[in-house]
Amino acid sequence: MDARADVPAEGTAGVLADAQADAPAEVPADDAPVTAEELLAEVRSCRQISQGKYRTDANSAKATVPVCATTDAVFWKADMDIDCDGRRTKVCNKKTDPYFQPQTAFTSSRGKPLDSAALPFVVVPAPSRTWDYRKSGLTGGSVVAVIYEGKVRYAVIGDTGPAGIIGEGSYALAEELSVDPHPTTGGAASGVTYIAFKDSRISPIESRATAESRGEELARAFVGR
Repeated sequence: MDARADVPAEGTAGVLADAQADAPAEVPADDAPVTAEELLAEVRSCRQISQGKYRTDANSAKATVPVCATTDAVFWKADMDIDCDGRRTKVCNKKTDPYFQPQTAFTSSRGKPLDSAALPFVVVPAPSRTWDYRKSGLTGGSVVAVIYEGKVRYAVIGDTGPAGIIGEGSYALAEELSVDPHPTTGGAASGVTYIAFKDSRISPIESRATAESRGEELARAFVGR
């Protein structure tokens, strides 16, 4: 064999070194963000804990959505109506939303209503005989993974809604998921999965960064990373 066969041509060694230096480092699988597919694989079957089912809208003909549980979370698969309640903003007010309410069930660290336009949050049904979120280890500030069309976003529980209806998120959460956020004409008709992690309350409730980092941590444990 020609001894010169393994010797790079003159001037190519530096080019090869530069190319290797510029090549993106491979991200170990365990370090990559948890995917929608991983989360959905954990909620394929339902161990129902709600005493009955929920409607997705007030005018829904039937109640079709159960609340289900795993060891570490509760989940439901529904639509996404848009919650614009809380702090008045350019996009959330009486003019944009005829049903606008200037308060939320849970408040910021300063005792103020949450800002639906800025904070991704989920609305849970008010406690009833059907289901009481508090008995499932949930409260304001509990972390929720929300999945829609392959996207995963982390939010907090920030408000409560009608006792018989489920499937609602804030204006900001809808934007994060590329759902039309308009409070009267927007939303997603179906295909939204909500996974609420038990005993996961963050503080302050309005910290998006904390919700995201804690959410990713909880999601990793949930899928067995």
